[in-house]
Amino acid sequence: MKMTRILPALAAAAAALLFVLGITAYLWRSEGPQPFMIATANPYASEAGAQILRAGGSAVDAAIAVQAVLSLVEPESSGLAGGAFMLHFDSASGRLEAYDGRETAPAGATPQLFLDEEGKPLPFLEAMIGGSSVGTPGAVKMLWLAHGEHGVLPWADLFKPAIRLAEEGFAVPPKLAEAIARDPVLMNMPVAQDYFYRLNSDGSRVPAQQGDTLKNPAYAATLKLIASEGPDGFYSGPVAQAIVDAVQNAPARPGTLSLDDLASYEAKKREPVCAPYRAYRVCSMPPPTSGGLTALQILGILQNYDLNGMGPMTLTSVHFIAEAEKLAYADRDKYIGDPDFVDVPVEAMLDPGYLERRASEIDASMSMKKAKAGVLEDKRAMNRGLNHPIDKPSTTHFSILDSDGNAVSMTSSVEGPFGSHLMAAGMMLNNQLTDFSFVPEENGKPVANSVAPGKRPRSSMTPVIVFDAEGNFHAAIGSPGGSRIIGYVTQTLIALIDWDMDMTGAIGLPRFLDRNGPLEIEAGTPLEQMIPDLEALGHEVKAVPLMSGLHGILVTPSGLDGAADPRRDGNVVTGER
Repeated sequence: MKMTRILPALAAAAAALLFVLGITAYLWRSEGPQPFMIATANPYASEAGAQILRAGGSAVDAAIAVQAVLSLVEPESSGLAGGAFMLHFDSASGRLEAYDGRETAPAGATPQLFLDEEGKPLPFLEAMIGGSSVGTPGAVKMLWLAHGEHGVLPWADLFKPAIRLAEEGFAVPPKLAEAIARDPVLMNMPVAQDYFYRLNSDGSRVPAQQGDTLKNPAYAATLKLIASEGPDGFYSGPVAQAIVDAVQNAPARPGTLSLDDLASYEAKKREPVCAPYRAYRVCSMPPPTSGGLTALQILGILQNYDLNGMGPMTLTSVHFIAEAEKLAYADRDKYIGDPDFVDVPVEAMLDPGYLERRASEIDASMSMKKAKAGVLEDKRAMNRGLNHPIDKPSTTHFSILDSDGNAVSMTSSVEGPFGSHLMAAGMMLNNQLTDFSFVPEENGKPVANSVAPGKRPRSSMTPVIVFDAEGNFHAAIGSPGGSRIIGYVTQTLIALIDWDMDMTGAIGLPRFLDRNGPLEIEAGTPLEQMIPDLEALGHEVKAVPLMSGLHGILVTPSGLDGAADPRRDGNVVTGER
């Protein structure tokens, strides 16, 4: 085995990406306001956030404007009727905070929610479509909580860009047009069919095309209520009633979501999970998302190996990263759930000694095929069955750095493309309850991620903020992609830290990851040349589309470097207030 072979074509591809996309850099000044930067999945959203930043708004202010616009122009991915996780760094105090706006299961939910009459798991599409998959949305209350602590501009002002776009119309972006065209169900769903399709004279429906103008007056009305009344404009009154009616009267699998569920929802602040990696400190969201903990486990395992010496994207580095991912994903499926309902052994899972022992399971000459969950010193979680996850991801991520040095790394989602496919008050309703394990027990052992009333389903969202050795903000990154998010983000962090790449180059790399199954590599990239050698190491390799949506900001000696994933419609906006 050639331990340090670099694929020439891969290196050339990375160089080409750097040349084509370039580096956006603005010099830091020693005093006064600094340049701001924002990277999102859609130019409308990036510009809305930039407007807020130019007006003197904070990173949190901009995040609210961004999410309100994304709900309109990227409804297949995220929305105010979904959930989110936000990391916020306050530059003045040096404090990092984690905001949890994950959806919760309604009071009427049971562990058998996604089992058929014979006690077998439902097919995913059947479980996803309709009212029973809709969790109590958390995004609005989370944003309200963060704004109360870190907002600068008035709450109502933050919704003006989205209201204007909803009333005047926006041009359908490529990603939304593609999502509408390939969706097998949307055309037959009430409300959604009239919004996303036009009716021909012969009665046939034609999906909205790229560049078509869409207006959403119902969403504008919802935003005006939220702007004037705060969360009450969403969690009570006509908006709440519209959501409940859509869920309880759904044409497929009506749900139990009630006005009481909406009224009782609480966003939460949690302690971020952080761990050292090389000379940096990497921080992310804690459970109920599995993303941060699993990503830190992967990095903690790889801390024991010289990835820099292996070289970027070599056969050896791909093998070691994939094996570390197998180990961490195995722990993820056994131990992680909503910490308000189950004991999640965070400290034990990040213990350096434990991760060193896990690292010793990696064989340089052969893949372990299928990893088993590790044996922890913390015995609280040992008597658990394995989670049986099914996800059909559609999510978004954005990163923001304001002129005062405050940063937001936020990932939000409605779960599957177009969520439950139910539309109410101008919004797509989430299907986040399908992030629970469909099977509540395994071999008589309770599953950590089983359904329960008021419980938050396990997520894979992995917003990350990185600090340098002096504790200064270094980078913000995250991605959509369901359970693949963890691999996307981890690979990018390795590229930034171990391989000393800029943000553009790191995000542009061909993707690969191993979720403790086959090793997935991005189809149509130079990585396909590596398949015979990876198979010789015992990997089961599948070349598949890997549509990451990474959006990141990096501080460099020369200034700010931001990048938007070329696989999506996003962009980077910089400026000064």
